[in-house]
Amino acid sequence: MNTFWLSVERMLAGLARLALWVSGAGLTLMTVIIFWQVFSRYVLNRSPSWTEAFSVLLMGWFIFLGAAVGVRERTHLGFDVLLYFLPPSAKAVLRSISDIVVLAFGAGMIIYGIQLTRLTWNTVMPSLMLPGGVSFLPVILGGALVCLFSLERLAGRFAGLPVDADQYATGEEGL
Repeated sequence: MNTFWLSVERMLAGLARLALWVSGAGLTLMTVIIFWQVFSRYVLNRSPSWTEAFSVLLMGWFIFLGAAVGVRERTHLGFDVLLYFLPPSAKAVLRSISDIVVLAFGAGMIIYGIQLTRLTWNTVMPSLMLPGGVSFLPVILGGALVCLFSLERLAGRFAGLPVDADQYATGEEGL
């Protein structure tokens, strides 16, 4: 079981790292594109028409992929005061409820992202000449990663693995 879990954890860590690299590359590329937009507008006096739409498209990718990585790394905001006063078993229950809610949110991202993609696929983004549904693909992929990373933590907790051991600096292990 431990060998299997370690291989799954390694694979998901690699997937999270890839998503983070794609997010970082998208953020960097968006910054370069916006710089080009400002430079061409104010120095060359001629703005390209594609820069704004492409920047917004990239923003969707780095936001949703980065958010999914945040779910795996537990870096999102939370209200954890109650957890400091509860016994370890109650903490695990509350964390599991939180993971289930995040899983449901990720599933909603997938379902509604697919609907939005289908509704807008036949439209065209004029400045990019891409189907409008392309804008919603990061919602679907981000939702899938959110679900996958939430399931990873739920499965690990259910198997009795220390998935929350490093979450809080309380000195408690394997909560």
